[in-house]
Amino acid sequence: MHRSRLQTIVIDCNDLEASSEFWAAALRTEVASEVEPPYRALKAMPGGLRILLQEVPEPKTAKSRIHLDIETDDVEAEVRRLEGLGASRQQQVEHWWVMVDPSGNEFCVVPTTPESLGSDGVTWEDSASS
Repeated sequence: MHRSRLQTIVIDCNDLEASSEFWAAALRTEVASEVEPPYRALKAMPGGLRILLQEVPEPKTAKSRIHLDIETDDVEAEVRRLEGLGASRQQQVEHWWVMVDPSGNEFCVVPTTPESLGSDGVTWEDSASS
């Protein structure tokens, strides 16, 4: 018998510095210092999940088959905060937004109820509007 778990999510990017700054700010964490280019790691999330950014030479050319969802109790406020960090709105779908990061990778901002925030993941409270 053995055990397995999801340990790292790797995000390809064209600009390692800009992308690591964006995702660190978007996920309200910091860039870790133990990884050398062409990689940059964010500090581990609860449960040990890691986000690793990998600089690649080719630009993104097609829709991502896997993406991250950011859950929030105020979709519009979170979308505006992420736009301020360099993300762009791509398409509104029902009550959520498909967005792209500075390297063109899709992610979604999805609504939730305040009661569910933090139940199985990280909760961020925005003390200042961005």
